[in-house]
Amino acid sequence: MKGKRLLVVDDEETIRVLFKEELEEEGFMVDVASGGEEALAMLEETDYDLVILDVKMPGMDGMQTLQEMRKRGRHMPVVLCSAYSEFRTDLTSWLSEAYVVKSSDMRDLKEVIRRLLGESTGV
Repeated sequence: MKGKRLLVVDDEETIRVLFKEELEEEGFMVDVASGGEEALAMLEETDYDLVILDVKMPGMDGMQTLQEMRKRGRHMPVVLCSAYSEFRTDLTSWLSEAYVVKSSDMRDLKEVIRRLLGESTGV
């Protein structure tokens, strides 16, 4: 996991801060974006190993951002992360590698990230 670069995209600052702190403690390098447009600009400048993408955001939502990423040839693993489980059945979510319901308990998200990056498991 050391050296893997992640991008966290969420419109809520508290979530961005929580995810960044928790994931940096796991040894990841973490950048944050507050929305889809900002994330797409960052993806043009930096290669990320994985993107964690909120679904419901003002402006360009997570589904639109994901579609645009794929159109632009960005094929790193994407974890959709939302407080709303109903988006799991949206066909666009099938473009992502995983869907995690947001929680302050980040064990599920960390496990998904480790699995997608081919790391050994362990909490």
